[in-house]
Amino acid sequence: MATRGKLEVDIDLKSNADKYWQTLRNSTEIFPKAFPHDYKSIEVLEGDGKSPGSIRHISYGEGSPLVKSSFEKIEAVDEEKKVVSYTIIDGELLQHYKTFKGDISVTPIGDGCEVKWSAVYEKVSHDISDPTLVKDFAVKNFLEVDAYVQANA
Repeated sequence: MATRGKLEVDIDLKSNADKYWQTLRNSTEIFPKAFPHDYKSIEVLEGDGKSPGSIRHISYGEGSPLVKSSFEKIEAVDEEKKVVSYTIIDGELLQHYKTFKGDISVTPIGDGCEVKWSAVYEKVSHDISDPTLVKDFAVKNFLEVDAYVQANA
């Protein structure tokens, strides 16, 4: 079993790409209010919470299967292409994975959009499972955000 790996998922959504992207970009404010079962709080520790170099502390709710707290650093953002990259820099996830980096992109498709999420990781040992629970949680969140955008359009 490899100690490094990559997970990817593509999801077709009904939401307008621009509205969906803006909701993701404003997750610090929106997610704890709209999805309290998943996010207790998202606190900006450095930067504005959106720009490269920003660090956020995410406290997860009961809906999180693996971790209750993580610290993420935004590595890169391309507003025009609707892409954000982040790295988990502290928290319980790093008890299982030496490194964990994620990318999210939103692409217009007709009236809706496609969200692509990928993560590259390195396990702390061979007996650690692939982070499929993290992927499943991301998919659930992306679908919830889609419903939120649709309801608030």
